[in-house]
Amino acid sequence: MFEQDLVRALLRDQHPDLADLELRDVDGGWDNQQFRLGEDLAVRLPRTERAPALLHTEQTWLPVLAEHLPLPTPTPVRIGKPSNLFQHTWTIARWVEGSPADHAPITRIEAVETLAGFLRALHHQAPPDAPANPSRGIPLAGLPQADGWFEVIADHADADAAWEVWEKAVAAPAWPGPPLWLHGDLHPANVVVQDGTLAGVIDFGEMCAGDPATDLSAAWILLPTGAATPFFDAYGHADEATLARARGWAVLRALTLIAIGRNGRLGLPGGKPTWEPAGYATLERALSPN
Repeated sequence: MFEQDLVRALLRDQHPDLADLELRDVDGGWDNQQFRLGEDLAVRLPRTERAPALLHTEQTWLPVLAEHLPLPTPTPVRIGKPSNLFQHTWTIARWVEGSPADHAPITRIEAVETLAGFLRALHHQAPPDAPANPSRGIPLAGLPQADGWFEVIADHADADAAWEVWEKAVAAPAWPGPPLWLHGDLHPANVVVQDGTLAGVIDFGEMCAGDPATDLSAAWILLPTGAATPFFDAYGHADEATLARARGWAVLRALTLIAIGRNGRLGLPGGKPTWEPAGYATLERALSPN
């Protein structure tokens, strides 16, 4: 964990005009640790081995896309350079107001239109140099060790039904179109909520080009029960194969949320206790007919 003294020293060294703004710790984060800077900014420092590359993706591409997106995003406004104080790149970004959805779930049906509008704006053909991602936007059959995730619900009553959804998704025809821009990591800790509805999308480090089904799984991951059908009606152009793949992605994300959340409940390093109930809620919605 990084201390505020380090952040303050980095600001004084590279962005002295911001160094005297109020600095506050922010709970959460996985690959990056975040601090709120003043009222409108955030400082993001990478803390895992893969985090600098994720931050570089966000620094490079989010400013290109953010102006076309209808929701607030943590768009980088300053970039911190590696130095004697800190050996990796870091970011000063726009602060996105709201509570993470793993703490304050989306409850209002208006979020259907909000999420659909955001993904319609994002899901456009990506350029040839857009980043690829080994675990997002690709055919489900190509995911490494995906079958092993099902062990976390081996004793669950819906384990067989979840496996059936997964097999149907893997067997569905592949995305036939060009690679589209994807957020790549839409789960409850990566969106923020105000007054029960979607208010912002954060953490674009997994942003990549590929099959939109990866993002469309958010219909079951983020939205309340019964919202998937109106969401896809609002989104407007997802065929049956895309729906099957999206539902498979939702099941897979449910399993990862459960597994990571269970670690938190057991007090193991890296766990996120709020993620397990979010994972079971996702699983229940993904296995429902709507």
